[in-house]
Amino acid sequence: MSKKIVVLNGSPRKNGNTAALVKAFREGAESAGNTVTEFFLDGMQINGCKGCFGGQNSRPCPCVQQDDMAQIYPAVKECDVVVLASPLYYWNMSGQLRTAIDRLFALEEGDENLLRGHGRCCALLMAAEGHGFDDILLYYNHLAEHLQWKNLGAVLAGGNYFVGDMEGKEELQKAFRLGQSI
Repeated sequence: MSKKIVVLNGSPRKNGNTAALVKAFREGAESAGNTVTEFFLDGMQINGCKGCFGGQNSRPCPCVQQDDMAQIYPAVKECDVVVLASPLYYWNMSGQLRTAIDRLFALEEGDENLLRGHGRCCALLMAAEGHGFDDILLYYNHLAEHLQWKNLGAVLAGGNYFVGDMEGKEELQKAFRLGQSI
């Protein structure tokens, strides 16, 4: 059965190492008959969460802020899988991705929690110069548990500093196979 997959790409580089992982994942997922929608967050206007608790998920744009999250909310509400993709910055995901995740909270506000559960799954794709993924995995696993999303796993590619360093690396095949397995 075909799945709807949303990729939240938090890299500031459209053609960087994170993009290479996303491309491999997408090719695998689409080869299995799935639909993939990617949001390149650095090219979008997404403001930080105000912590106002003014969201209402019954509205077309559940957040009180009117920005490009309005494109992401309906896709996440309708998807089966959310893929978080980011370079590793100071043992965490990029600010672009962190901001979008914070803003997804608006889908939890209202009569019914539209973010938590609903049979959704998640995956993590990360590229990094180093190999220190322990802290981000702790956060990612807690997030998946809190949201009651089935964790499909992570592809963590260390040792990538320059654009193009991912070329020929086994993590690209891992990302392809992860996408294909959905």
